Amino acid sequence: MPSFEDNFSNHAATYARYRPSYPEVLFERLREATQACELAWDCGCGNGQSAVALARHFARVIASDASERQILHARRHRRVHYRVALAEASGIPRSSVDLIIVSQSLHWFDLPRFYREVKTVLKSGGVIAAWCYDSTRIEPSIDQLLTRYGRTTVGPFWPSAARLAQKHYRGIPFPFKELNFPSFTAEAFWDLSELLGYLTSWSATQHFIRRKGYSPLDELKGELSAVWGDPSSPRRIQWPLFLLVGRHWS
Repeated sequence: MPSFEDNFSNHAATYARYRPSYPEVLFERLREATQACELAWDCGCGNGQSAVALARHFARVIASDASERQILHARRHRRVHYRVALAEASGIPRSSVDLIIVSQSLHWFDLPRFYREVKTVLKSGGVIAAWCYDSTRIEPSIDQLLTRYGRTTVGPFWPSAARLAQKHYRGIPFPFKELNFPSFTAEAFWDLSELLGYLTSWSATQHFIRRKGYSPLDELKGELSAVWGDPSSPRRIQWPLFLLVGRHWS
């Protein structure tokens, strides 16, 4: 398979464990927007959390990722069929897919080539939905520390493509008939160690560690401990989602 910018394979197990889940109502609304529920494609599936959610609404789900290690650590489901494949060359039959989703991955793709693939595999009238999240909301004292960490501490270490997600996909090309969709929020209840695990899964954190030889989380952990309270006590964590949803007519 051709090479790709791989920011997650070296910590695929961490990524699989420490990522927020998306609300069930999001997948319900996407199902309602499609004309059939035979086949969905989760492109850039990562740990498979969205693929498994789709399997509750579609007869069959293809979940693909360019990273073999991500696929090895993905969640299993009898209706989810995993494959290692580039987003731009899925190997999916022409005009066979009812819904394509891209969760927190669109910014990594070669967009012109990916959109050609989308138009090839989607049925006429099929739907594509892409979303991203950026800011983490817990409480102001914690949010300020996380914002400083993401923008200043590891800010220079974000891959350039990740900045599209930080801009909430504003201005990104999206050559489909856009559909109006409500806002959604991902949510988790994590203790401090789980939050730190999530921050470890960031591509910028991993690039920092490889470049500097130590973890930028060592200092942040102490600062978070001072405002978190009991580190074993879970807190409600929210990530507002930013969606692009469109319909393809051939």
